[in-house]
Amino acid sequence: MKYAYFPGCSLMESAKEYDFSTKVVMELLDGKLREIPDWGCCGATAVESVSRDLALSLAARNLAIAEKVLPGIDVLAPCSACYLNLRRVQEELPKDRELMQLVNKILSVEDLAYYGSVSVRHLLDVLENDIGYERLGAHVQRDLSNLTVAPYTGCQVLRPYRVFDDPERPQVLAKILKTMGVNVHPWGHSSRCCGASLLANHRAVGLEAVRSILEAAQGADCIVTVCPMCQMNLELYQGTLGLRIPVLYLPQLMGIAYGFSSDFMRLDENLSIPSTFLESMTPGVHAENFNNRPEGR
Repeated sequence: MKYAYFPGCSLMESAKEYDFSTKVVMELLDGKLREIPDWGCCGATAVESVSRDLALSLAARNLAIAEKVLPGIDVLAPCSACYLNLRRVQEELPKDRELMQLVNKILSVEDLAYYGSVSVRHLLDVLENDIGYERLGAHVQRDLSNLTVAPYTGCQVLRPYRVFDDPERPQVLAKILKTMGVNVHPWGHSSRCCGASLLANHRAVGLEAVRSILEAAQGADCIVTVCPMCQMNLELYQGTLGLRIPVLYLPQLMGIAYGFSSDFMRLDENLSIPSTFLESMTPGVHAENFNNRPEGR
């Protein structure tokens, strides 16, 4: 299984542990990642409010490069915002000839063109539909049956494009977690918005969104997510709200289930994880024992 890997800006900075753990887990599961060369920002959540044409062109540029340099393979975007923006191009441009022509006129400055031949996939989609639960479960080495996890998918992976999961009652993340052997926390907040960028310009509204999620997760040992913005919001404001709970990325927890140590899976880079939680996850395979360790890490 080969994928054109689009890490996006967050996974290069504030969510480096998501990038690293994704590469470790995908390699263990025989998923071959080839990073899209010279990729650029997808437009994140801010550009759309400034210019629709710029937002579409930024995302389309990355897909055009993938089509040109890595033809015939799907694009894997672990970041939910990146996935949404790239997926928007895939969904909307082929249906609008004039818009496609406009975007390609902009891309022609770099001798690029987007043809709509590549499929954009999220990590959850790939894990469920390409790798499958049987293979996911076959690599589990550590008993995590004492761990209760709140699955937090967030909203950008699910809306507005219903591709691989139910936007109102998402199940994929919970199923993957059950395959890892953990208990799934019963709650109805898996697809609730974390407040996103509201915490920058409408702080009270954003904090209330975070509060509702953290309160609903009380009773679980940790929250697991697949979105850098969700992870950041749920971590950064725990002190402000007086609500504490570790927040992990899905491939970090998968790596723990697969027998890797907490330091190798970079749990110490997550802001919300107390030393007691790290200590409980410590025994396991260390970096030097992983023969196919991702390059540069």
